[in-house]
Amino acid sequence: MMKYPMTKQGAEALEAELKHLKSVMRPQITQAIAEARELGDLKENAEYHAAREQQGMVEARIRDIEGRLGNAQVIDVATLPRTGKVFFGTTVEIVNVDTEESVSYQIVGDDEADIKINKISVSSPIARALIGKEEGDIVAVKTPGGVVEYEIVEVAHK
Repeated sequence: MMKYPMTKQGAEALEAELKHLKSVMRPQITQAIAEARELGDLKENAEYHAAREQQGMVEARIRDIEGRLGNAQVIDVATLPRTGKVFFGTTVEIVNVDTEESVSYQIVGDDEADIKINKISVSSPIARALIGKEEGDIVAVKTPGGVVEYEIVEVAHK
């Protein structure tokens, strides 16, 4: 079975969500179903049907998270030697050679990517261009607007 890379923080966030779903949401939904059953006729009982639908969604999310964690290869970059090279999990500060605009990205798994908080997927074009390069290197990234060159300023293990 193929393992997918995931940062330690990504795995911890999924584990916390899984714990919440199992220890908080499941009991609340079970209680809601029990209370709705006491209201009588289940055919026209909106509360019962809403609780059952929510139960289905929670159980599906639990299975999804368990599957993701089961297929994850958790990588804790803080424990890896600092070589100045870019690889999965590192946080890379880059500067646009033309505009001198600076930005930092953490390279994460597909499930963890969120550009709003500067986490980019390992399979994104910019991450693919950066991986394997070192501090001081200039990388060319193909963007919809053309090729953009970035200099790698710093590679951090956070």
